Amino acid sequence: MPTLLECQLPGIPKLRSGKVREVFDLGENLLVVATDRISAFDCILPTGIPRKGEVLTQMTLFWYGVLDFVPNHFITARFEAYPEILQPFEAQLRGRSMIVRKASPLPVECVARGYISGSAWKEYSATGKACGFDLRGGLLQSSRLPETLFTPATKAETGHDENITWNQCRSVLGDELALQVRRYTIELYEHGCAHAAKAGLLIADTKFEFGIADGELILIDECLTPDSSRFWPADAWKPGTNPPSYDKQFVRDYLETLDWDKTPPAPALPDDVVRKTSEKYIEAYEKLSGLKLPAA
Repeated sequence: MPTLLECQLPGIPKLRSGKVREVFDLGENLLVVATDRISAFDCILPTGIPRKGEVLTQMTLFWYGVLDFVPNHFITARFEAYPEILQPFEAQLRGRSMIVRKASPLPVECVARGYISGSAWKEYSATGKACGFDLRGGLLQSSRLPETLFTPATKAETGHDENITWNQCRSVLGDELALQVRRYTIELYEHGCAHAAKAGLLIADTKFEFGIADGELILIDECLTPDSSRFWPADAWKPGTNPPSYDKQFVRDYLETLDWDKTPPAPALPDDVVRKTSEKYIEAYEKLSGLKLPAA
């Protein structure tokens, strides 16, 4: 299957094009297509990662099945069940797309953290606090937190999302909705962690998105993928270290060796970095799901 950097479906309106996904208007529903684009340091790279879009889509479908106690926007990913108007585009859509319900997205990213890493670790190292929580002293990088933290963030059109406090989240969403998304976020994360543990993986943190459809709060967008989560091999985890992760780390590590100021245009990736990154994404899917990614 060729690497897909851009999806064009003549005659079908494209509503938006994100760092990875492209969304098309099907009237009552939406078509979401995961491309093979990859971003780092908030820049989309010119080189795609083979099969990345398939992994993101199939991983999300897997988790929708495991975490079905929370309603979501999914309708179908069976290409044979797609409307006739989509049938000419099988090469672009099969395996990497899904038809979903329309929903009004909430203006908040819902992040769950079970371990202290990433931006939370940087903040804690400097202040002893993280994302509005005054944490006990003595935590090391990658330490398990005393309890799962809900650390919401605002959605940024460009650049990084910005962490907000629980009170700010309540102010944006209202108390009732904020409480519901916090409960859903923690329950989804903890159920996901329990499943991942059986596969020998830890989920350090992840983010979910929610929307409102027909007055109901539902899970939308990707779910517990290597793009939205930090997966660690349980046998490589040790507090005080930064464990290897199943994500775009090969890409970040390579880019850090370059004389690049992390502003567009981003440099192209060499073949070995592309291959290793693709292998890591596929390995994450197959370890967590127990399934093989269908042959290309």
